[in-house]
Amino acid sequence: MELRTLKYFLEIAREENMSRAAERLHVSQPTLSRTMKELEEELGQQLFTRSSYSIHLTDEGMLLKRRTEDLLEMADKIKEEFRTLGDTVSGDIHIGCAESYLIKYLARAVKNLNEKYPLIRYHIVSGDTEQVNEKLSKGIYDFAFIVEPPDLSKYNYIEIPESNIWGVVIPKDHPLAEKSEIRAEDLLMYPIFTSRQSMAADLPRWNSDILDKLNFLADFNLSNNAAVFVREGLGVALTFKHIVDTSIESGLTFRPLYPPLETKMYIIWKKYHIFSPAAEALLKEFRNVLQSSEV
Repeated sequence: MELRTLKYFLEIAREENMSRAAERLHVSQPTLSRTMKELEEELGQQLFTRSSYSIHLTDEGMLLKRRTEDLLEMADKIKEEFRTLGDTVSGDIHIGCAESYLIKYLARAVKNLNEKYPLIRYHIVSGDTEQVNEKLSKGIYDFAFIVEPPDLSKYNYIEIPESNIWGVVIPKDHPLAEKSEIRAEDLLMYPIFTSRQSMAADLPRWNSDILDKLNFLADFNLSNNAAVFVREGLGVALTFKHIVDTSIESGLTFRPLYPPLETKMYIIWKKYHIFSPAAEALLKEFRNVLQSSEV
């Protein structure tokens, strides 16, 4: 199975049309059809269902599409790393990040490193721990910033020195805005927006007895999207402090939970991972930033 064949397959999957895919790939349609038939024979699975006007992926085709996207992303990453080997530190660094203001330490490291090595480019994607761990395990990400204790059998890690503070984001004129702290029972009558990860890993540490009585109307993986719902009067959001804009112009405010709930943050990377010079430089600079913050 060649990368060229997988690129052909992915283009067909995206276009859902053999003729358009052949045109974009600059190959003849018979060549493309023959290549896909050989791929199906090699895998022993039907990858497409065909009609007169379009092509759709089978379940097996959808699985191959996901694997192909990861594989081609990794192949591009490898080529980029080898293109940038040499005396000048440059290239791309891929980072998966949970949503947290504590990535300010990453921002400081990037700022310092950019002054030394301006040719480094950073690709930072937000996601929950499960999402970023998957990409990290496959080698697509160099680092991940997560808000759950890392799996020590797979990853090396550095603990960020501060913690994320949990609270409720509400409109400034909301009845709960009159309180300085929010207890679980205060939330019983309001629809709640939060992340699935927090419902499984964080909120049970706060008040497990009452969680099943709360109305979790919708889950979001980005708190700023949940804040739009809050601003529209649909409910309240449970999230970290400093993530959502609560300035005077925002119309929103933040109230901490009681008892206080905090979540640590970690930067992790695969054990025995061989870094590119750029990634190695970022890790070194990140350690320097953390060390300076402790002084």
